[in-house]
Amino acid sequence: MKVLGITGGVGSGKSEVLRCLKEEYGAVVCQLDEVAKELQKQGGICYEKIVDYFGTGIVGADQELDRQKLAEIVFEDAGKRNILNQIVHPEVKRWVEQDIEEKRKEKVPLYVIEAALLPEAGYEHICSEMWYIYACEEVRRGRLKESRGYSDEKITHMIHSQPSEELFRNTCQKVIDNSGTFEETKKQIGEIL
Repeated sequence: MKVLGITGGVGSGKSEVLRCLKEEYGAVVCQLDEVAKELQKQGGICYEKIVDYFGTGIVGADQELDRQKLAEIVFEDAGKRNILNQIVHPEVKRWVEQDIEEKRKEKVPLYVIEAALLPEAGYEHICSEMWYIYACEEVRRGRLKESRGYSDEKITHMIHSQPSEELFRNTCQKVIDNSGTFEETKKQIGEIL
């Protein structure tokens, strides 16, 4: 089984690439943000640890974490953001490693791990190969305005808060240029796989 890491900045078109890998190559897709959300739900392995550290003020009326409140706290305080990351990231990685083993037993041909911050998350030893999904900034901005209705200011902030293009290129073994048509992107994927 090949374990592929997919990363790239916001608006680069990672979702389309993931859909293609799933539909055309039978890939199992694991999005780290989604795994993290599951593990932080009530009953999840991270829930109690987060509430113990941050207090019940971050728990909403539905007894789930108020993600907005938690985000505000960690956005303001790098120390608390590090604590949250120390609670969540090791558990996410443990879950992914177990899932990979299960899928390997099921003879899944391709397992894809996706995260915008994959280069910084320490998954190099888990992935056979890491791909950087690239799109020029102009294309990314257009996509984010069209699909999510974001303002120029919000897009600029998001782009600047993510790893640099240089980091993505230095960490990943392959670059998929997703600035053009998706047919061109599919051709690149086919050539690499």
